[in-house]
Amino acid sequence: MHAGQDLGSLEEATRQFVEARPRLFGIAYRVLGSAVEAEDVLQEAWMRWQKADRTDIVEPAAFLATVTTRLAINTAQSARVRREAYVGPWLPEPVDTSSDPQVGAERAEAVEMAVLLLLERLNPVERAAYVLREAFDYPYKQVAAILETSEGNTRQLVSRARKHLATERREQVSRSEHQRLLEVFLTAAQTGDLATLERVLAADVVSYADGGGVRGASRIPVVGRPHVSKYLAAFAPRFWPQSDVRWVEANDRPAVLVRSEGKAVALLCIDASAEGIDRLMWVMNPDKLSPYEASLSG
Repeated sequence: MHAGQDLGSLEEATRQFVEARPRLFGIAYRVLGSAVEAEDVLQEAWMRWQKADRTDIVEPAAFLATVTTRLAINTAQSARVRREAYVGPWLPEPVDTSSDPQVGAERAEAVEMAVLLLLERLNPVERAAYVLREAFDYPYKQVAAILETSEGNTRQLVSRARKHLATERREQVSRSEHQRLLEVFLTAAQTGDLATLERVLAADVVSYADGGGVRGASRIPVVGRPHVSKYLAAFAPRFWPQSDVRWVEANDRPAVLVRSEGKAVALLCIDASAEGIDRLMWVMNPDKLSPYEASLSG
């Protein structure tokens, strides 16, 4: 009889975990900027959930969110060391949000590439506080309990993260304007049209290429309209003629997947404001491109 009860309770535990899973992934992904690391965190959370004494747990979803957040913070602390040894700029690992724009959250907050990139500059606890509050709408009291800190400190953590994002990022354009800017940019980049590039890029534009050491990816960010325009124009004849492009969605924004000889070589995402394109983010690391390409529907 006891074995049967155990089996029944494990089935119930599995159901509860599966139900909470989209949200748990959404939390871990935002804190880490990596789908692979988020999946590892969820695996560990599942192991802990199986071993936990679940009879005393009144709210499984709250317990699981707490475990996942704390594991994600620990992973982020060790990831920081790995990222310091990363070759060239590090960009978040893109996710296809076309089927789930929120990626498990109440709102599609803190999922755009540029936001994840800027969150990376905060410490993991600040990042977690911001994610729980802004994307998942947890009350401050609950965020404080998850982070094992006071409510006052939690408010400060979230406020600091908000200020950091507001300082570093201008107000974004609409989705249709984002797409239009990317289309104009793409045509100009493909033809090496310097005048149009200069017209569409913000004066302080930054171009990041995350190649993880692959050949052809710039190992330092290229900064400023004149430098970025010239860099792209020089790059055009080598890069575009043998490539084909596909419009996709990445992290809740239109993006362009560039393929050459049958395989993905870059995913281009932009961040755009009334000033023009503020950030160009080229994901070229095969370890990040392959899972993204595999997840695309159709």
